[in-house]
Amino acid sequence: MRSFRVTDFGKPLSEDNRPTPELTGTQVLVRVKAAGICHSDLHIWEGGYELGHGRKKLSLADRGVALPLTMGHETVGEIVAAGPNAKDAKIGQVALVYPWIGCGECDVCKAGDENMCLKPRFLGVYCDGGYSDELIVPHPRYLLSLDGLDPVTAAPYACSGITTYSALKKLDFCLDSPIVIFGAGGLGLMALELLKAMGGKGAIMVDIDAAKRDAAQKAGALGTVDGAAPDALAQIAAIAKGPVRGALDLVGNPQTAQLGFDCLTKGGKLVIVGLFGGGAPWALPFIPMRAITIQGSYVGNLAETQELLDLVRAKKVSPIPVTKVALPQAYDALIDLQKGKLVGRAVLTP
Repeated sequence: MRSFRVTDFGKPLSEDNRPTPELTGTQVLVRVKAAGICHSDLHIWEGGYELGHGRKKLSLADRGVALPLTMGHETVGEIVAAGPNAKDAKIGQVALVYPWIGCGECDVCKAGDENMCLKPRFLGVYCDGGYSDELIVPHPRYLLSLDGLDPVTAAPYACSGITTYSALKKLDFCLDSPIVIFGAGGLGLMALELLKAMGGKGAIMVDIDAAKRDAAQKAGALGTVDGAAPDALAQIAAIAKGPVRGALDLVGNPQTAQLGFDCLTKGGKLVIVGLFGGGAPWALPFIPMRAITIQGSYVGNLAETQELLDLVRAKKVSPIPVTKVALPQAYDALIDLQKGKLVGRAVLTP
């Protein structure tokens, strides 16, 4: 098993070669075909999240993340072996790995919302993930057949796909009118494609990066806006040509959160996904005065992930742009992502 691991926060990844462990119980071994490099991996590699307002940075250690760690939570692999109790594993099947695994025993997990478990076992976050040529998955139920979808372009559905799909469902009351999406990177382009498949009216894409705005325009955005422009709010209003009832913040910093809040009409809803960091910028009286809903959205559950794959197949959703990267170049791709050089998604192909 060859992996590239975080052994020290903020330092280059370390190569690790070790024998593949013997499978036990319901464990399944997959040979990794593709593993996306997600912006959340940057937070893991950097070691924490900025909370703003002078607060101490939230460290990954405080959240229970221990090093060394093989990152990678957007993984597709071929099932090559199964433990003695993994009766439903289909050797040879190519599957998307659902990484948001909980304890399996609490009421939240039993209700099907393992992504909300307070004792998580997320692959690539708390347990080793897909920056590797092999990956051990604890149970075959977390392996969703691709049924012909391309492994490289499908890998991001395990995070950017399910994250944006679940977040858009939280705005389903207003998808018949234009919504505003902040961030036109991998998540933003994914949200734009899924919005079309869900029958949405369309989205105004806001990003400070001209190349990403251009990519969003080519992908079918109703219009694009530079979030740093002094008249950004007026530009959004001009493109919307009516009240904005929904906004999706895939960046999550004070500037996008404020602009997302300000662009909404009374009774509007701001769904925040991004973890860029900082403190909340809103004047509290305006939240009740304008009846604004502010809701967080964190990935999605297993059932939603199956819904997503079914939607992708049924509506023939166009994949986001991907850049294939060899496994040994994982660290270089991570740095490119940090510097904002990537459009769409970098995907490791061991």
